[in-house]
Amino acid sequence: MSRIAYVNGRYLPHERAQVSIEDRGFQFADGVYEVCEVRGGHLVDERRHMARLDRSLSELRIARPMSAAALSVVMHETVRRNRVRDGIVYLQITRGVARRDFPFPPEGTPRSVIVTSRSNDPAWLEQMAGEGIAVVTVPDIRWQRVDIKSVALLPNVLAKQAARDRGAREAWLVDAQGRVTEGASSNAWIVSRDGTLITHPLGRDILPGITRSVVIDVARAQGLAFEERAFTVEEAYAAREAFVTSAGQIVMPVVSIDSRPVANGAPGLVASALRRDYHRHAEFS
Repeated sequence: MSRIAYVNGRYLPHERAQVSIEDRGFQFADGVYEVCEVRGGHLVDERRHMARLDRSLSELRIARPMSAAALSVVMHETVRRNRVRDGIVYLQITRGVARRDFPFPPEGTPRSVIVTSRSNDPAWLEQMAGEGIAVVTVPDIRWQRVDIKSVALLPNVLAKQAARDRGAREAWLVDAQGRVTEGASSNAWIVSRDGTLITHPLGRDILPGITRSVVIDVARAQGLAFEERAFTVEEAYAAREAFVTSAGQIVMPVVSIDSRPVANGAPGLVASALRRDYHRHAEFS
């Protein structure tokens, strides 16, 4: 079955799904996106993702192209047409098509809306979680508004490739003070030697991850000691556990950082428990 994409009002096979070469998303990375987990054919935490989408659009002064209800219909329909039971749905909105010029196009220029969906292999993800992943650290060279979920992801692409070149799955971005901000496509966490769960606080230097927010709810329900603060690479090397969170991976244990094993080099009990309980606290639609 051909995969189906929604592009500006039409559901089309991928090979026929196109946008203009003058779309500002292509010319300037002038757009935002969201990625929702699909589980059992349902969208996970759609409400939270749509709230973050509204914030990103507002920060970039891009008018919402349609109502939240209409976007929800499109996302669910794209999942249905692609017969995705477990996977993701991707939504991208750009400022639209206009003659290439840096200032915003004229008022009323239609925004571009693209939605795609694809399946993941739950068994493969569970196997990966059971084994854990490797991460490497790289300098954080991104712009100063990474709290906006913009499609301008070239630094993240370079970080991901650096991780692959070094045999790792994810890169942790490190600021000028030697502190881990987040992963190239995830939020970063450690469990300190005294058992405290630590992740970087919200601000303009990290993306406010939806999975991150739900994991905080899970941690509180489990009675875990928890701190939102920056941690250094050296603290991460010495941690009892480490893991990343994202819509595509949920809670994914990290077993090595820069080729150094985390603790005994196996997934830890805290990460495994957070992963086990995650969907009890998530919202389904």
